[in-house]
Amino acid sequence: MESQKLDALIVGAGFGGVYQLKKLRDAGFHVKLIESGSDYGGVWYWNRYPGARVDSAIPVYEFSDPALWKDWHWTQRFPGSAEIRAYFKTVADKWDLRKDTEFNTYVNSAIWNDESKTWRVSTANGKVFTTQFFLPNTGFAAKRHTPDFKGIDRFKGTWVHSSYWPKEEPYLKGRKIAVIGTGSTGLQLTQDLAPLASEFVLFQRTPNLALPMKQEEYPPGSETQCIPGEAYPALFAGRAESYAGFDFSFMPVKTFDHDEKERQETYQKLWDHGDFRFWLATYQDMLFDDRANTEAYNFWRDKVRARLDDERLKDKFAPMEKPHAFGCKRVSLENGFYELFNKKNVHLVDVNETPITEVTPAGIKTTEKEWEFDYIVCATGFDAITGGILQMNVEGINGLKLKDKWMDGTKTFLGLSVADFPNMFFTYGPQAPTAFCNGPSCAELQGTWIVDLLSSMRQKKQEVVNASAEAEKTWAESIWAIANTSLIPTTKSWYMGDNIPGKRREPLIYLGGVPTYYSTINECASKNYEGFRFS
Repeated sequence: MESQKLDALIVGAGFGGVYQLKKLRDAGFHVKLIESGSDYGGVWYWNRYPGARVDSAIPVYEFSDPALWKDWHWTQRFPGSAEIRAYFKTVADKWDLRKDTEFNTYVNSAIWNDESKTWRVSTANGKVFTTQFFLPNTGFAAKRHTPDFKGIDRFKGTWVHSSYWPKEEPYLKGRKIAVIGTGSTGLQLTQDLAPLASEFVLFQRTPNLALPMKQEEYPPGSETQCIPGEAYPALFAGRAESYAGFDFSFMPVKTFDHDEKERQETYQKLWDHGDFRFWLATYQDMLFDDRANTEAYNFWRDKVRARLDDERLKDKFAPMEKPHAFGCKRVSLENGFYELFNKKNVHLVDVNETPITEVTPAGIKTTEKEWEFDYIVCATGFDAITGGILQMNVEGINGLKLKDKWMDGTKTFLGLSVADFPNMFFTYGPQAPTAFCNGPSCAELQGTWIVDLLSSMRQKKQEVVNASAEAEKTWAESIWAIANTSLIPTTKSWYMGDNIPGKRREPLIYLGGVPTYYSTINECASKNYEGFRFS
């Protein structure tokens, strides 16, 4: 098939992709966006399971363009996935995105041609694109992970991965339902499915140290919602000054600078507010000092244990000794999750104590017993951070495969590009703030930086940009150095690649915080993009 010739090709129709499409088109580039799904939303297109909702509060979790927020009104502080998809439809209409978007288009390969100085991108539906710039915006949760359970194909009921939830909602009331996994998805599914089920079982490997969401409903016609409209610009501008791209950040105080009474009052205030404040607006040493971390965990533990009736469940969900460093696995937000397990038809199976041995035609067999189910929902997550970009079979200079380059450790420059993969830039990927940054904040801050670089190249008539191996090496070393000042490496999590068997264990996220990160990349730009080579 004859290829479409472009200045830039964007992959992924989430926040990062649609923002770049608008910015590049406004800058005069001939650009297309391709997406494997059939509409906008990125991860929110796929995540339509019961209970799926964002755990970043609005209005932080939206674009800063006044043309969008002035006319859009949310119904909840933490919107569900259907409302987020509706928001993306409005974005697409306001920004007129559809004319430059091709859906149902899955990338099979992306190969750099050094002679023509272009990328050739081939797709599963036969379409081919030749483009100067290749811009993957696949996010951190694009490649699903399902454990290799024995006997999955024998199960007579319905087996589904959470991100493949059917668009036509199945009838679940009165059914026997299992959820495998206790990440954010597992908690959200439990909260919606357990009240419907005749019998519900959650299979847990590691307890989720979840925080209270404190959901709020916004009545129809509410004009101010959570903040007055005139406060929006300052809020959006302030996202770059927050450690995680929100409207709050760590306190400039250490845990034991306060006495016991002051600490308890501080913890309680953060707890009462809801959202991630107990995690990311707390004492500045909570993620870095074990004694401070334990103090926070003990407050959390006592709060959760008080909500459970059964002593066994107290020990499984909130052990007296912390199971891992608090906040060093992805923290989730919950609404009444723990109280569900006070009901007689809602059960918890600890797979460390009684492992799953196989999936049977009737359900799931553990070393203790066989459970019968009508539905089994696999909430076992994703090959996070690197999986999405690697599954596109990307090849750089001299046929170097990205998966081979990263075999001995992930290497990027600034969490935006890879040496020997010219003219390729990505957002919300490895070695950037990513999962420690509010998504729309990263989309705008990284996206603007990338578009500025491409515009600078066009103005200077430069065709090719490639990160230097030296700059890449220095950046990779800094990722480890910063991570080792924290407690993150002490804990098994997908932040470290631990959830995928055989995946190399390494810090995949820049942990220096959003302000430091953007100061660094902006300094690079101010020095004529030091660390990149142009031709």
